[in-house]
Amino acid sequence: MAKLYVVGTPIGNLSDMSQRALNTLKQADFIAAEDTRVTLKLLNKFEIKNSLVSYHEHNRGTAGEQIVNRILNGENCALVTDAGMPAISDPGEELVKLCREKGVEVESVPGPTAFATAMAISGMSSARFTFEGFLSVTKRNRKEHLNSLKNEERTMVFYEAPHKLIYTLKDMLETFGDREIALCRELTKIHEQVINTTLKKAVKKYSEEAPKGEFVLIIKGKEKSKEKDFSFEQAVEIAKEYHKNGEPLTLAAKRSAGETGYKKSDIYKELCK
Repeated sequence: MAKLYVVGTPIGNLSDMSQRALNTLKQADFIAAEDTRVTLKLLNKFEIKNSLVSYHEHNRGTAGEQIVNRILNGENCALVTDAGMPAISDPGEELVKLCREKGVEVESVPGPTAFATAMAISGMSSARFTFEGFLSVTKRNRKEHLNSLKNEERTMVFYEAPHKLIYTLKDMLETFGDREIALCRELTKIHEQVINTTLKKAVKKYSEEAPKGEFVLIIKGKEKSKEKDFSFEQAVEIAKEYHKNGEPLTLAAKRSAGETGYKKSDIYKELCK
């Protein structure tokens, strides 16, 4: 049975093109591309001759059905986006979903992905993070999206275009406060750069200079609440119990402080009253 191959392509440096991806693009019966002009340049670079069909945000309804029908009739299709992995913050997601619904097998041919590349070199915590993609161009929708993340404790990752960057940074500063941010631009290209700063400083920087290149923004999550699980009175009572059981006052205060988060000196003073 014919398949849909989801093929990752370079996000900047063409040397990142894998041999498997090249073979897939050569051997597929046709290639579905977000922008055929961009993909044609890639194919020409590697001397690949293959037919292209357009599949993008504005034609995905009709084009998706046509592509799936061709696959059901025995043709293998390679899906590519302008850069990176298709179906990640990309209309290819809908084509993959349609294939799954129609019983068409989907196979991945992995390649570079901007958000993972940025996370790896950002210096920000990657233990737990949430990928938020592109924010809306509409201010109201953008604000709603950001407000839904005000209490997010995981690292947050966004994509942003240079002409929208300053508006997004200002909204982030207003919503999140002055958090740490890594601005990763021109990934894998000659002018690749990671700027580790704060939202306030980033707003100042890009209010004074025009940003260039596509950005991945990595924002530190909200600090975990430092509210104590015990009241101070409870901490003192715990220390008193230790003292009743034979612990010296200093050790009783120290053990209570370790359990409750209050200062040993404050607990000790209360015990000595």
